[in-house]
This record gives sequence, structure tokens and C-alpha cells, in this order.
Amino acid sequence: MIFDRVKSLDAILATAEKKGLHRSLGAFQLTMLGVGAVIGTGIFVLTAVAAQKAGPGMMLSFIIAGFVCAVAALCYSELASMVPVAGSAYTYTYAVMGELLAWMVGWALVLEYALGASAVAVGWSNHLVGALADSGIHFPALMSNADGLMARVALAFGSAPTPDLMAAVQNGGFINVPAIVVIMAVTALLIKGTTESAMVNAVLVVVKLIALTAFMVLTLPAIKASNFHPFTPTGFGNLTSGTGYVGAAASIFFAYVGFDAVSTAAEETKNPQRNVPIGLIGSLMICTVIYLLVAAGAIGTVGAQPVTSAAGAFLAPGSPEMAGRCAAIIASGATEPLVCSKHALVHVLQTINYPVVGWLVGLAAIIALPSVVLMMMFGQTRVFFTMARDGLLPASFAKVHPRFKTPHVVTAVTGLFALIFAGLLPVGSLADYSNSGTLFAFAMVALAVLVLRVKDPTRKRSFRTPAVWLVAPAAIIGCIVLYAALDTTSKLVLVGWGGIGLVVYFLYGRSRSHVGRGLTEVHELDADAPPVSVPPMPGAHTSGMKD
Repeated sequence: MIFDRVKSLDAILATAEKKGLHRSLGAFQLTMLGVGAVIGTGIFVLTAVAAQKAGPGMMLSFIIAGFVCAVAALCYSELASMVPVAGSAYTYTYAVMGELLAWMVGWALVLEYALGASAVAVGWSNHLVGALADSGIHFPALMSNADGLMARVALAFGSAPTPDLMAAVQNGGFINVPAIVVIMAVTALLIKGTTESAMVNAVLVVVKLIALTAFMVLTLPAIKASNFHPFTPTGFGNLTSGTGYVGAAASIFFAYVGFDAVSTAAEETKNPQRNVPIGLIGSLMICTVIYLLVAAGAIGTVGAQPVTSAAGAFLAPGSPEMAGRCAAIIASGATEPLVCSKHALVHVLQTINYPVVGWLVGLAAIIALPSVVLMMMFGQTRVFFTMARDGLLPASFAKVHPRFKTPHVVTAVTGLFALIFAGLLPVGSLADYSNSGTLFAFAMVALAVLVLRVKDPTRKRSFRTPAVWLVAPAAIIGCIVLYAALDTTSKLVLVGWGGIGLVVYFLYGRSRSHVGRGLTEVHELDADAPPVSVPPMPGAHTSGMKD
């Protein structure tokens, strides 16, 4: 059952060959493509979360997460070069290991993309509220976070009314309105069909890099060695609470998502066997170095020791208790700790007396982050669109708007899903939930590479993963370790979401699957930009779209 219903790889490749992609990208272009795709979101929104989990040891977290991404990326590249079509890891798994596992990967990608978009939206909200406060405009706390609501929920479910929790009740809000607004705006743009051009994206990448460069230039000379001690206050990690530098690595993993832009460009790369690894490893190394320098600047100037409760217990980042403790510290007149800040890099620059530059860094985040929300939601809608075209989801998900020529139904559903979570959950929790889905998908891609090497060893591969019997197992083990290092709730989110997915598959998708019914249409050619109508492939059947 697990390995049955494999989508025809030959049909997919025949479709891909019609694209006639020109091989023009070299190692340098691929490296820059990777840097532009990866740098930005995580370092802006997760620095404080990682510091609370690991203290200065978060520098080790960046290295661990970067390594797991590197080995996963090498596996991703082999399949991307063989199956250079839309649908991401879902399509790769369908073509190698069958429909059930492909469904589970596609279902998990909802966590990666939709909740990832929610996390970025909350990060954008935090920077916007901070920038307004710096300008003398104080956005009401009741509408800029849901800390108070979550604290009340915790009390309703029997949590002890500790001083930290009661402080969250008194000072916290009920909903994150700016995060909801940016999700609604992006959803409207996607339905209308407005996407950012390559030129706009390039400008935003430059904006992010300038902001991070300014941060490094101003903070690195002001580092104090004493701020790095103790270096690992929470140790290796606790696999039930998500603490320690491995737990922080599981969160920081979010900062590297985007490297697949290099992997999926393999079909357009000159000498991919040489240039793809250079582009992948090179871009990840550059991003890791930048992340380490930014982290060193933040830690070394203001310190990054975790905040504990009055009783000395660890407080989970984003928890109501953590919010209440931070509110109590600030109310006492003490300087706000880095781990309490919701716009950490701006906070660091303000603390070391560069408020104008800090404001500009915050402005850079406000300008650049909505584009990341857009691309994550775009990716999610296209995965669902492809699954609907395969019959695994209702055909209405594959409908295109008669005027805008976009998959408006699935876009609206994705937007609704994303805005609910953006309005209610903190950025750290959303990033961890997103990572749980991403880690599962990457592990399945690495497994698919090994399966295909055994099942079809002679098939043409434009790029072959080097030392595959070491690299692919390292990717699988790395993903499992980082998943295990997530907090219990994040692990249960993937399990619970996966259980719901299995119910949907067996009650709906399996009986309506086009592959299961012997239909052979291949839609990946247009899944990333659906037209008004799709001319059928010779001999293809389309009756399945009437389900």
C-alpha cells in the first residue's frame, strides 16, 4: 500500500522536457540565488527565541541547522534535477515512493508554507508595532499580540496562577491585528495575480543584506567577551521542552528554508554535477557565516542569557509565562533583555545607542518581510493546486478565477488558515510548527533518493548526490534529531495534523485519485502558473476533474 500508485516518472519527465530550459546558470549565479532566497526571515524574527532556548550557545545552533540543511539540499538537488517540475517534494515523492507517502508529504507542506507564512507575518507585525512605538505611536497591546488570551486559556485548562501568568493576563493582548492584515493583503494580491518581479525581489534582497551589514558593522566592534559566559546555559538540550542548543537549532532551521531555490534550478545550470553542490554549499556557508556574525554582535553587545521564572525554572519562548515575566522585568524599570524583545536586532542597536540605524533596520524588515509571506503562501497554494489536479483534493481547489486566472479557492482557504494562526500564536511557536512539517518533507526526499538509486539506478541524473549512502542517511538522521529536539507541542502538531491527513486521504483522496483510477494526465507543467484552460496531453483523460 505504501509504495503502490506511483505517478509515472516517464510522463513527468516528458512534460518537463517540453519546457526546453536553457542551461545558463553558473556556480556564482547559483550561490547568489541561494543567498538571496535564504537570508532574511529567520534572523530577523527568531534571534530572541533562539537566545531564550540556548543563550550564547545559539551560535552552535546555526551551525547544526546549516549542516542538516546542506545534506538535505544535496539530496533535494538530485530529485530536482531528475523531476524539474512544480509540486516540490510532493511530486518527487509521488514519482518515487507512491501516493500515500506523497500525500503525507504534501499534507506536511501545509505546515511548512502556511504556518511559515503566519510566522513571518507575526514577525512583520512585531517590527511594525516597534517602529510605530519608536515614532511615538503606540499601537494597543490588546490588538498586537494574543499573550493575554493564551494566558487565560492556560488558566482555564488548570495551569497554576503564577505571578508570571497573571502578569500576562494583565498586560497581554487578545489578537494580533497587524499580522492578520498582512495575511489578508497578501491573499488578495495572490488571488488578483499580482506577484513580485525578479527585479523587486532583487531589490528586497539588497535591502535585507544592507540592514544586516549595518548591524554587523556597528555591533561587532562593541563585543564584550563576558557576555558569552556561560556559553551554553541550557546545555545540549531537553527533548521534551525544546531547550538547549539543539532545541534552538530546531527553531533556527526556519532561517535556512529557501535553499530549494538552488535545487530546483538544476535543470537550468551549466555542468550541474559541479555547480549545484558549489551553489548549495557555498550559499549555505555564506548564510551561516552572516548568521554567526549577526548572532555574535547581538550576544556580545547586550548579552543573551535566558530569562527564568521567579523560582528559577526555564520559560518556553512565546509562552504566556514568558510574556508575563518579560512584562514584569520591564515594569520594574530594568533594561529589557534580548530574549524578551520582539524585534531583537532593532532592540540591540537601540540599546547600544544607535536608535536611528535601529529604526532603519526595522524599516528594512517591514519592507522586505511581506514578500516572504507572499512567496510562502504562493508555494502552499501551488502544492494544494497540484494535489487537487491529481484528484486527491476536491476539484474546486484546482479551479482558476475566470478573470484573474489564479487558483482563487485554494488561495482563499490558505489565507484563512494562515490568518487564524497568525492572529493567535507567537512567532516562535509558529516557526517550530512549520519546521516540523519541513523536517518531515526533507527526510522523505532523502529517503526517496535512496529508494530511486535502488529501484532505477540507470536513469539519467543531471546531478548525483555525492557519497549518497552517507549524505542521505545523514540528512534523514539530522531531520529526525531536529524534530526530536522540538518541544512536545510542535511534535504533536505534526502527528495530529498527519492523523487528520490520513483520515482525509482514506475517506476522500484514495478513491478519487487519478493515478489510482488509471488516469495519466500530468499537470506539473502549469501548476506554478495555471492558465484558463489546459490542453490535454495526447491520450490523456480528463473526466476525473468532475468529481
